[in-house]
Amino acid sequence: MHNLGETRSSQQRNHLLLTADTFVRTTLPGMKACMAIVHASPTIGARFAQYTAEFESGGELGGTPAQRFLYVLEGQLQFEVDGRQSEVGMCGYAYLPEGLPHRVVATRASRAAVIEKPYQALPSVDSPRILISSEDAISSHPLGDDPSLQAKCLLPDTMNFDFAVNTMVYQPGASLSMVEMHVMEHGLLMLEGGGIYRLGDSWYPVTAGDFIWMGPWCPQWFGAIGKVPAKYLIYKDWNRHPLAGPPR
Repeated sequence: MHNLGETRSSQQRNHLLLTADTFVRTTLPGMKACMAIVHASPTIGARFAQYTAEFESGGELGGTPAQRFLYVLEGQLQFEVDGRQSEVGMCGYAYLPEGLPHRVVATRASRAAVIEKPYQALPSVDSPRILISSEDAISSHPLGDDPSLQAKCLLPDTMNFDFAVNTMVYQPGASLSMVEMHVMEHGLLMLEGGGIYRLGDSWYPVTAGDFIWMGPWCPQWFGAIGKVPAKYLIYKDWNRHPLAGPPR
């Protein structure tokens, strides 16, 4: 049934909510048998790009001028770097440094969350190396000593990484303990369950498949609602001085 112009999607000055009924697919340079749903980019003020890549079996991701993080949502991807191949299944992920030649090929129909950001180098700090792992290999920890809210840090918290990617799991009824406002921006993909997100002065029902961009200083809060846990994948810029400015 046609939705007659109704949608939960919303774009405001400091945040964006995108729901599946408004997704538009496109092909990015170098893609083969693959489509992208672009969720965030510098055109909305973000300093990174995030998209969902949808692969046919044998489909291939194109190149990127930036560092790249991929999290497999469905199916299986093969990473080829320096003649070596690694296969990553659902909930597996990879970090690929800026300037590293690589191929990403789907061994069957697959979907992946892709985050790309120009790297901000620091003097006397080595650039990060390729990392291929699985969320299952990462230990979780409670956020703010609340056992009903568990986080997993998918990238090492070391100064050579200039962004972080975490998964967060909320038991039904769990919520952030405070409304957060901070200099970091976020890209957030709801993976499971749902709840209520406060963004700015607005309150939004959100569910699995929704994407949220939160700009710097956007008031933000989440509470899980329903009978199953809520889970999301969240990006933030990290480990850089606020005066450093955008990457060159």
